[in-house]
Amino acid sequence: MGSRRSYRAIAEYYDAENAHHRVLEEDVPFFLGQLPHKRLDILEMAVGTARAAIPLAQAGHRVVGVDYAADMLEIARRKRDGVGLGEKELALIEADALSLDLGRKFDWVCVFFNTFLAFTTLEQQDAVLQRALAHLKPKGRFWLDVFQPDMRLLSEPRRHELDPSVFFVPRFDRTVLKTTETRRASTPQLQHVTFHYTWFGPHGQPHHERTRFDMTYIFPRELRLLLDRNGMEIERLWGNYDGSELAPESPRMIVRCCRA
Repeated sequence: MGSRRSYRAIAEYYDAENAHHRVLEEDVPFFLGQLPHKRLDILEMAVGTARAAIPLAQAGHRVVGVDYAADMLEIARRKRDGVGLGEKELALIEADALSLDLGRKFDWVCVFFNTFLAFTTLEQQDAVLQRALAHLKPKGRFWLDVFQPDMRLLSEPRRHELDPSVFFVPRFDRTVLKTTETRRASTPQLQHVTFHYTWFGPHGQPHHERTRFDMTYIFPRELRLLLDRNGMEIERLWGNYDGSELAPESPRMIVRCCRA
């Protein structure tokens, strides 16, 4: 499959550092609005801390979430148990999306919040889509949500101190400043991303941490070809969570697919 510098969050930071993103307030309600009014079996690939999986289960669906990061799943289980959900409502499984084989099929398979872009090669993207297809029921649906590339931003070789935010981490009793740096890679359609974190100890001493990973980006026509060659047909393609159709200025590319 080739090597990749995978995204690995600092697990205890993840929910707090992403809380300010408006996307994360809108994507799950929009997804739920597309579902029929009956109980469904839903698979979320790259479930993380179960930000999306928990409200899906609370809405009455049977949800399975998979992730390769044990520390993220530990937080997900803690959150699941804290809201009174059980294993039957939300099962959380440590597994790699590239080789996933649960031995069962689902009404919906979902990949939320740009996660698909962490699979940076065509081989990896094909593998994820094939694993999604293998877990779909004959009349099942696949849901994918990524940002639409902004060529103005991508044309710059390096950007730093992007999206500054401050968040509090209860488990560490710590207030953290986060900024993002992006650098264009030598490989086409690849960016090196670094999250920089700064926080201060009890005596005012500064501490610095960082997370580095690679991320790709996908254009609309490329997305159509990628899905088509992996046996999926796009039923709807939206440009945002207000249900608007994809346009050149749309911030998102949200697709609902069936088997081709």
